[in-house]
Amino acid sequence: MANSCIFAKKLYTGREVQTDVYLAFAGKSIKAVGKKAVGEVTGEYAVVTPAFIDPHSHIGLIRAGEPAGEEEANEKMESIVALADPLDSLQMDDPSLRDAVEHGVLYSCILPGSGNIIGGQSAVIRHHAGDSSAALIGRAGVKAAFGYNPMSTTAWKGTRPSTRMGAVALFRRKLAEVADKVTAAKTAKGKKNGLSLEEKLLAEILAGRVALRCHVHKIDDIAAILRLAEEFSLAVCIEHAMDVHRPEIYARLRQRNIPVVFGPVDAFAYKVELKHESWRNIRHLVESGVRFGLMTDHPVVLSRNLLLQTRLLVRAGLDRQRAIEVICRQNAEILGLGGVLGTLEAGRWASFVCFDGDPFDMTAFPVAVYGEGERLYAES
Repeated sequence: MANSCIFAKKLYTGREVQTDVYLAFAGKSIKAVGKKAVGEVTGEYAVVTPAFIDPHSHIGLIRAGEPAGEEEANEKMESIVALADPLDSLQMDDPSLRDAVEHGVLYSCILPGSGNIIGGQSAVIRHHAGDSSAALIGRAGVKAAFGYNPMSTTAWKGTRPSTRMGAVALFRRKLAEVADKVTAAKTAKGKKNGLSLEEKLLAEILAGRVALRCHVHKIDDIAAILRLAEEFSLAVCIEHAMDVHRPEIYARLRQRNIPVVFGPVDAFAYKVELKHESWRNIRHLVESGVRFGLMTDHPVVLSRNLLLQTRLLVRAGLDRQRAIEVICRQNAEILGLGGVLGTLEAGRWASFVCFDGDPFDMTAFPVAVYGEGERLYAES
């Protein structure tokens, strides 16, 4: 298969900035990045960046142009539904998927909502697929929720908490039940362990092989998660953290190598547990040195506006290269996709965005978008 090649006056690789370079690709993969063209040059662009990745989204579940009553982010039958799979509710005709592609956001980790203590699995998807099966790239953990949201759903079906302590108690009870069954199975030689499919998934969480993606905003709710993580040896990722207005909790997360998927930055603080929410809190995140990514929580902030939020990372002290890294390389690594996405280097997928100018200039926009070697969008 012959190489295609583009020329970039400035190339954000996801690790550094290069100037006046060629990016060659064939099939779905990048073949070379360097000063010499390798193959036919099909385009010249002012700036090229890796494709952007949204690590926490409900795109395709809460769909543009559909009434609120038809959204499918939360299953309301029980407060613990670990087997729920957002891929089974994903509808690829959501116009927001096409809109995101045109703005360079080609991938998302879609998750159930935060009304349930355990809401279900994650699904990392490509936005440009023909159907939901083709969209799936991989999994990145199981959704859990703490704080106000689970205690606000007492009108839903099943056993529901009305307080934070009630939600944690239900969560602890379920994990303890599964842990006891796993222990019993180990001592009963030659006998089946008797675990249901849901319990087998929870056993993987208890073994640290599947991470919990924890919806949480407030400092003390994060502290509760850390207590649970220590008690059950859980692998966790902190999602949102928008009410964190002091730096100490980030120091604890960094010490334990727990990542943060931060955001959505440009959303309205619509509930009491966001009373300390401010874009100025970003400085605590940036200065802490904790490993972090940046989400939209689409449709809370539209997926297409993922790049727009990085302006506040720059204002908080990151340079432009590091801000771009957050929404490509860092998001990819948090999702376990660092081997194929997030950077522009040989062997990675040829997924990139071509701009007519500096991406941080309000008047700049993508003029071409490539996904896995295929041109998905070109400005007419």
